[in-house]
Amino acid sequence: MDLSQLNYLAVFVSALTSFLIGGLWYSPVMFSNAWMKENGFKEEDLKDANIAKIFGTSFVLALIIAFNLAAFIGSNSDLSFGLFAGFAAGFGWVAMSLGITYLFERKSFKLFLINAGYHIVTYTIMGGILAVWK
Repeated sequence: MDLSQLNYLAVFVSALTSFLIGGLWYSPVMFSNAWMKENGFKEEDLKDANIAKIFGTSFVLALIIAFNLAAFIGSNSDLSFGLFAGFAAGFGWVAMSLGITYLFERKSFKLFLINAGYHIVTYTIMGGILAVWK
């Protein structure tokens, strides 16, 4: 893969998309209460977090993910392939890897569904963006 063929703006927007999806996914509208309960968090626990570190590092990691996914999808793909490749990566690699880790860490199946679901949806949408935005 010639990395000069990647659309770096699409990579950036894909990484940003993971934040938009995460903001909704882990909000009170969707799964924040269940996520906090399954992790044993209380509102007070989350207020002491270093938000700049968490969000800044998360964005760098999302950029790496988007770059890697863009290289995997390639520059000659269409929406159908991008969505499938994103889904396959999110479900087959990320979710299954989380599943193995969660089994050994004895985390709940509900927490697995929340977190794995976020990654599956995010990777699928990122894959679609990266495939069509050339």
